[in-house]
Amino acid sequence: MITLKKEDGAADLAGITKMSVGVSWDPSAGASGGLLGIARRKKGVDLDLVAILMQGSEPVRFAGLDSLDPLGNSSVLHTGDEQTGAASGDDETVHVTFADVPGGIDAIIFVAAAFKKGSSFDKANNISFKIYDASGGGVQQVADIWPSMLGADNANAIARAFRNGPAWQLEVLDRKGKIKQGDMQALLRFAMQ
Repeated sequence: MITLKKEDGAADLAGITKMSVGVSWDPSAGASGGLLGIARRKKGVDLDLVAILMQGSEPVRFAGLDSLDPLGNSSVLHTGDEQTGAASGDDETVHVTFADVPGGIDAIIFVAAAFKKGSSFDKANNISFKIYDASGGGVQQVADIWPSMLGADNANAIARAFRNGPAWQLEVLDRKGKIKQGDMQALLRFAMQ
């Protein structure tokens, strides 16, 4: 088992054949309580997990939003768009089966964002990013990342899995930033920084 933190740098994923990255959050009422607060919690907030597949320095596919299986072989598979944060456990997850990722994909960057207009990190509570070793049918958590609640950022580059010769490595990024909501080009540029 590996346990990762940002300060650790890249770790070999030797023995890890399948990895999952999950994002969870709870809806917030913001500053309002009472009936308005209950309505806001019920409506929730829509955060999105996106896995951006890189070929060299270029993004070529993504899993998330409305693209669940961008390679068509389930090697990078998104579980679907949770729009409220009301689900238990991870609200959105991307599963990666490394042996099935085509050789032209050099890296996968995982980003959580308040992508849709009207969404924001400050409308969510208890945001957490988790990375799991899902090899052999079991699931073992290897990283738990809690982003800072300070600031007005609406995107977080969580982690990057990348090829190092024939093997894959993983580094925790936990890099916050601001993107223009609804702008896929802005999301891609943020991921590539």
